[in-house]
Amino acid sequence: MAEQAMRSATRREGRVAGLYTQRFGPWPPNQAVIVMVHGLGLSGRYFTPLAESLAAAGHTVLVPDLPGNVRSLRAVRRAPDVEETVQALLRWQAAAAIGPCFLVANSVGCQVTAALAAEHPRLVERMVLIGPALDATALSPVRQLLRLLADAPKEPLSLLAVAAADYLVTGAARFLEGFQHARLDADGPFEARLRRIAAPTLVLRGSDDRVAPQPWGERVAADLPRGRLAVVPGAAHAVHFSRPDATARLILEFCHEDSAKIDGTSAAQSPSSSAP
Repeated sequence: MAEQAMRSATRREGRVAGLYTQRFGPWPPNQAVIVMVHGLGLSGRYFTPLAESLAAAGHTVLVPDLPGNVRSLRAVRRAPDVEETVQALLRWQAAAAIGPCFLVANSVGCQVTAALAAEHPRLVERMVLIGPALDATALSPVRQLLRLLADAPKEPLSLLAVAAADYLVTGAARFLEGFQHARLDADGPFEARLRRIAAPTLVLRGSDDRVAPQPWGERVAADLPRGRLAVVPGAAHAVHFSRPDATARLILEFCHEDSAKIDGTSAAQSPSSSAP
């Protein structure tokens, strides 16, 4: 996406550093840009309801398709690992000229943003991890598949249609290769990085999320030096899609919350919050 193409409408799309990118909200930004990072084998399309809610509140939101996925399929020849994806995002962030940003990630995308925030802390102001996966306590492919199948009936049919179309475009080979990269990262590096993240971080999950269950969400939040957990009742793994307004409300509250209050909450290890 050329800079000139980003300066007028409230919603635009194009390519930045080879990655297909959607932009929602005002340009140039009037505050830190919110960058959304999708999950394994998907595109940024399932972030649209949440991106529109945040843009309506005056925020600028950028949603790239990660390299090797859907509309960025040809950006790479094979599925990149977590570190390679971070390098691609660094090039993308520099090309977009957006400065330190507010990261919002879902599922395996949380592993990518955790790596970026741990290794490049000056580029991340705050972070939201929605349904962080993969759960390090259940890394076998069979258990992950069973969890995904258990979660699917709890998601809106419209989300399942989007996900199925995205998976078909990404393809089984790249999906499986990406899954293996995610497993290797979840088996140690992910949690080690969480403990090094300086940015205030909100861990957010739906109460019916079978992919990232409550004990895992609590463990992720506890690993973060400045982290806490919030739960949206009645939502599953893609809470940002099924409950975009409730998710946006929690993100906006967190976005504008005083850092001292965040640190006080983390130090007290307060119980999980909920949103209607």
